Amino acid sequence: MKKVILVNSTDYETRVALLEDERLVELQVERPDSDRMVGDIYKGIVRTVLPGMQAAFVDIGLPRAAYLHASDVGKDYDNRYDSEDIDEEEAPAEIIRKRKRETIEQVLKTGQEVLIQVIKEPISTKGPRISTEISIPGRYVVLVPDDDHIRMSKRITSWAEKRRLKKVLAPLRPEGFGLIVRTEAEGHDTPDFRADVKRVLKLWSKLKRKADTSKAPVLIHKEAEMIVSMIRDLFTDDVQRLIVDNKGDYKKVISYARQVVPHLKNRVELYKGQRPLFDQFNIEAEIERMMDRKVWIKKGAYIIIDQTEAMVTIDVNTGRFVGSSDQETTILQTNLLAAKEIARQIRLRDIGGLIICDFIDMYSKENRRKLYEEFKGCFRNDRAKGAINPVTDFGLVEMTRERVRPSHLQALSEPCPTCEGLGRILSKETMATKIERWFLRAKAEGRIREFNLALNPMLADAMSENGHSRIDRLMRINQFRINVVRDTTLSVQEYRVYDAQNNDNITERYRL
Repeated sequence: MKKVILVNSTDYETRVALLEDERLVELQVERPDSDRMVGDIYKGIVRTVLPGMQAAFVDIGLPRAAYLHASDVGKDYDNRYDSEDIDEEEAPAEIIRKRKRETIEQVLKTGQEVLIQVIKEPISTKGPRISTEISIPGRYVVLVPDDDHIRMSKRITSWAEKRRLKKVLAPLRPEGFGLIVRTEAEGHDTPDFRADVKRVLKLWSKLKRKADTSKAPVLIHKEAEMIVSMIRDLFTDDVQRLIVDNKGDYKKVISYARQVVPHLKNRVELYKGQRPLFDQFNIEAEIERMMDRKVWIKKGAYIIIDQTEAMVTIDVNTGRFVGSSDQETTILQTNLLAAKEIARQIRLRDIGGLIICDFIDMYSKENRRKLYEEFKGCFRNDRAKGAINPVTDFGLVEMTRERVRPSHLQALSEPCPTCEGLGRILSKETMATKIERWFLRAKAEGRIREFNLALNPMLADAMSENGHSRIDRLMRINQFRINVVRDTTLSVQEYRVYDAQNNDNITERYRL
């Protein structure tokens, strides 16, 4: 598989695109007013402990308190107990067993200072999710303070390689720290690991000193900017080219690459073309379509993607695809094509949480198995953690995908001010009826005899269609005067009513 990374930078936005076989599969966007928080380390103050939820809210100096669940409280968190709660000479293993039985109100107290790390960005009205289990990522390993294990990435599947890596890293593990071996560590040896462990250990010592001397709430450590973290996480041996269109960022990439991945620095290029970089690789138009609800796939089939706060639903339709064989074969072909596109769109849009995919029903159990294997295989290169259930008899696939930040739809768009995020607006006929009911309420009070009614021109036309005017009928029945004012600043879903005598806005007076 041919992989290419493109980095496009302006004063207001930095975008990193990952292409696999010349197709866009992943996009990261960073703007100055919306810095990423995942990986940031804070010293915070516990403000509220909720035993019923087994959670706490922690003040980390942001407008919204951070959410800390009991499952995210590390087993070896130093400040969790008052000095009288445990015997200083108690064995560590005993302490760990004791803490497993503790509830959150026993291990966290209001006003307590805690060192935490952000594990999930703020989403919608929710604050960031945090953990007391700190981890410092390097190129090949992740340093975990207050631990003593060496753990492997699940993507390293060879048992022989796991044993080799564990043997190599055992003498390099600092006392009082654990290590998580990243996927990129496969095939590497002692010199690479020694330098990587030294880097992350130095970083931990620096931020620990700052944490010990700083007053909460305060930011202790800011995760590396997107370009640096991109090199660390994305720029692997299987990437053929990394192309940057900004000289300043190019120098950053080269400098970091020399230190961390010197064998890859020759693959870094500075783009000097006249056309914008993303246009040159034909992906700008695809990014524009990334917000579309309907996505066409090969042979005339398409998928519909609907995102809500609780879950994402994806529906598969044959569209114009009629196939050339029997119905079951046509449906299988459509579903297999859709599986590839759904997986790509999930990665591209950075969709997380609960996802329900409604494939077209298939009678054959063997075909459902083929679809499941194909769909699961499409996430082979996905960096986010996830789980996929087999296809049900009704053609549904339920899956979950790690959500650490808002999807691109949430991050790059905002709710429509007209429909307020519903995705649909009331029909003109419905709006006309609502206006009629408004005037019926006004008649019941009987104070005002002349009104100015401001409407969008399209709504005004709809109330005068087919040769008769609903406004004239309202005036005749209710025996008062209505002056229609065409206002292009109003949407089709809006109307305003004024008292013609003093021009007071009385819209809310008779609106339910």
